[in-house]
Amino acid sequence: MAKTWVVVADSSRARVMMAEKPGMALSEVGLLEHPEGRLHEQELTTDLPGKAFDSIGEGRHSMGSSVDPKKHEAIKFAKQVVDYLETGRNSGSFEKLYLVAPPAFLGLLREQLPAPLERLVKGSVDKNLVAHNVKNIREHLPEHL
Repeated sequence: MAKTWVVVADSSRARVMMAEKPGMALSEVGLLEHPEGRLHEQELTTDLPGKAFDSIGEGRHSMGSSVDPKKHEAIKFAKQVVDYLETGRNSGSFEKLYLVAPPAFLGLLREQLPAPLERLVKGSVDKNLVAHNVKNIREHLPEHL
């Protein structure tokens, strides 16, 4: 039977679980943490954006970044999670993958997936279950997992 990994994540924590056979209980095989994902935006920025003058006229405006700091940290963590999964795929640790995450973070994970890893994704659940116990997480997944 194909080993299945289930990743239950949010922007600050990812739990990696495995089911060896359909219908079996999940067992935890890995944990990734990203404490910066729990920080408030003002804690992530150390300074206000710089000021710039318009090239014509006397206007002055703030120079901001295109991605807010909180989202930037979530993107960094999504990449870290995908790198971990890619290492597992390359070592043959699993053949099927399920993703469980809140909608926004699930989207970030999907954006980072390389094609070979994306082909192993058999389903997803768009809920934040990272703090739930293993039994409750299993109840949100297909029985044939």
